[in-house]
Amino acid sequence: MQRSFREAKGKNMGVYLNPGNDGFKRILNGEYVDKTGLIELVNKTIDTADSLTCISRPRRFGKSYAAQMLCAYYDNTCDSHVLFDGLKIAESDTYERYINKYHVIYLDITSFTSESKRKGEPLQEVPQKIYNALSVEISAMYPKIGYDMELSDMIIELVEATDRKVVFIIDEWDSMIRETAQDQEAQERYLNLLRSWFKNGNFTPKVIAAAYITGILPIKKDGTQSAISDFCEYTMLEPQGFRDYVGFTENEVLNKCRELGRSFESMKNWYDGYTVGDAESVYNPYSVMLALKTGKYKSYWKKTSAAETLMTYIDMDQEGLQDDIARMIAGESIEVSTDLFQNDVETFNSKDDVLTLLIHLGYLTYEEIADSYDGDGSKVAGIVKIPNEEVRTEFEIILRKAKHKALVSLIRRSDKLLQDTIAGNNEAVAEAIQRVHDSEYAPTFYNDEQSLRYVVKLAYLSCVDQYSKIEEMPSGRGIADVVFVPKRRSSLPAMIVELKWDKTSEGAISQVKTKKYPEALSQYGGEIVLVGINYDTVSKGHSCTIEFYK
Repeated sequence: MQRSFREAKGKNMGVYLNPGNDGFKRILNGEYVDKTGLIELVNKTIDTADSLTCISRPRRFGKSYAAQMLCAYYDNTCDSHVLFDGLKIAESDTYERYINKYHVIYLDITSFTSESKRKGEPLQEVPQKIYNALSVEISAMYPKIGYDMELSDMIIELVEATDRKVVFIIDEWDSMIRETAQDQEAQERYLNLLRSWFKNGNFTPKVIAAAYITGILPIKKDGTQSAISDFCEYTMLEPQGFRDYVGFTENEVLNKCRELGRSFESMKNWYDGYTVGDAESVYNPYSVMLALKTGKYKSYWKKTSAAETLMTYIDMDQEGLQDDIARMIAGESIEVSTDLFQNDVETFNSKDDVLTLLIHLGYLTYEEIADSYDGDGSKVAGIVKIPNEEVRTEFEIILRKAKHKALVSLIRRSDKLLQDTIAGNNEAVAEAIQRVHDSEYAPTFYNDEQSLRYVVKLAYLSCVDQYSKIEEMPSGRGIADVVFVPKRRSSLPAMIVELKWDKTSEGAISQVKTKKYPEALSQYGGEIVLVGINYDTVSKGHSCTIEFYK
């Protein structure tokens, strides 16, 4: 084995063993939100029965930043006080007790899988590559430890010779599992390597002070990932004490916006919306940092490979899934049960499994409902919805690419409805609203103006990629029900939709004009279409009146 590339870094610092604090130092050199409170949570687990921690988060939710931070704090080959003394962790009673006191083994599993794929090498060899890399580095940095020993024995000898235990930090531990979904042998080789570290009575308690591993998906429920079954697990559904470290909190974003002169309102609209445990306002950290840097509020998800997978799940044939996708794009929340999801990307027995996966991938946000039951008496775990404008934009982009017949048909009808609205075709618009009301997409209980609003939003579903939709918009002397404003310069008019229940569509138009709702669009300057829609509970029919306003 070649060792010169290790020697160039010096005997005390490696790539995988004791990588130093340079990674976290680079993070601090940019805009940084103090998340060092996470270190105290890990400190509390050191040399306890709960010393193994598994965190699952979506891509771009700060997993790698946390890993670099932990490396810098625990690595005994550097002094990191200058990095941490002014941060939150320095206030903790555990700060001095553990800082720079351990060997760190840091592995980014995606770096190994990516390199193998680049070279066209089988992923079955990745576990051996990890094994060899650590063996070479330990032997190079501590020459008295023989390279011809088993890796586990080398690490034990390292601990005994230096009287320092090891903190394992593994980023994207499950990338190997996801990449080899159809290769059982590759998975077994990888899991056996992990098993030798984390489920080995002769190794784990003697060597490991703590372990912190991150992934996208939770540990599988069927026991096939028993190599890490002893880990305490914290997920998007059950974050427990780690909830404040999933993303940015509202106060953290507000303070950064004030510091850098950015719009907090825009930041909240685009990147807020996640509920994680009892933390009700969690922001996507990756996108927030880019928006802080550029001053541009837009979707940054298209920069991630995760966005490329959304189409696959939207087009699945699980019964009822397409209805739910359409409802969520229209702005509604959907009931979901997460209990039966198997924590993989292959096993889907119901639409709930697909929706639960989208929670873990960050496309949906989940809110638990206490003591809630559906019509057949079964427990409803919670509700899901699209969290914010950024993720909604990704759904909107993919919506027109969907191949599922139900969604394709709905989009076509919605496109026709928009054309008829702009053309002032009252009867065609009323008929289109009626068709949605009579379809499987309509709410079960259609008995108030709120349910009518839902049907109208769903009928105008295809508008989402051309219009910004504002509900209950303060305007003039009242509140407009639904307002559609073109997203970009175009020939499309703005639309104000007013809804009535057991009254008249003409009365709806009269209210729009009397209460001067169009005044809210005074800066718009283009043509405005006024749409009045009424539902008659006796005839069970809809009526529509359209007028044009400048």
